[in-house]
Amino acid sequence: MGATGRIRIAVAQTAVTIDPGANGTAIRTAMRQAADQGARLVHLSEGALSGYAGAAKPYYSGWRIDWAPVTEQLHRTMTLAAQLGVWVVVGGNHRLTGAHRPHNSLWVINDRGELIDRYDKRLLSHAELTGFYTPGDHVCTFDVDGFRFGCLICIEVNFPELWMEQRALGVDCVLFSTFSDDPVFEVIARAHAALNGLWVSVAVPAQCAATTPSAVIGPHGYLLRRTRTNGPDVICVDLDRADPALDVALNKARPWRDTARAGDIYVDRRVSDPRSTDRTGT
Repeated sequence: MGATGRIRIAVAQTAVTIDPGANGTAIRTAMRQAADQGARLVHLSEGALSGYAGAAKPYYSGWRIDWAPVTEQLHRTMTLAAQLGVWVVVGGNHRLTGAHRPHNSLWVINDRGELIDRYDKRLLSHAELTGFYTPGDHVCTFDVDGFRFGCLICIEVNFPELWMEQRALGVDCVLFSTFSDDPVFEVIARAHAALNGLWVSVAVPAQCAATTPSAVIGPHGYLLRRTRTNGPDVICVDLDRADPALDVALNKARPWRDTARAGDIYVDRRVSDPRSTDRTGT
């Protein structure tokens, strides 16, 4: 745990295009805004740097991507992270070798400008799996100022086991990046937050915000803050373990559920009773 049990994170809702140069400029503008507000970590959407591929994105047909500007913009983003002293988690396509399709990834950049890890989306959609991306095979967690962060992407919101995995790994906040305008994603993310006692940062592109703005959800499942719905925006939220509104979620519900899942407390309270074992009696 950090000295204060508090960290300020920023969700940067940028416009995502097929031009890595434009995307990179928007990302770095948002990083500066976040740093000016005291953020220690800046979280961006799926595909924020490179653009996102998918069935509705015909401009990526055949994967004729110029990877040089993607790499250049990633390096420039890393350089600025070091200058500002902020962590950055940003989405993009990660190139593999030869004819292998890329990963749909989140790059994790520390406050020294080093690329310390990368999360590659594991559970792809049918369209992604058959036409666009190579699935990943690993979990990604990292620690900043005494808080543990984990990463998930888009339709992985639909798989409860991935969120329970985050809880089991001691994650405090899931950085959930998506390129979806489906408002049910926020509903599901709020449920995962409440069920697992997690903060959830939801980052979407500006063009998706009309129906599903970016947001930060508390471990009680309630919204802490949302971005605007009509364009780019940067919001900052303090993740505060001492917030009285989160006492039940963090200090009572979350540990109690761990105890309940272990099951020992129930074994000791079970009894040998014929009216219990006879399940057809009245």
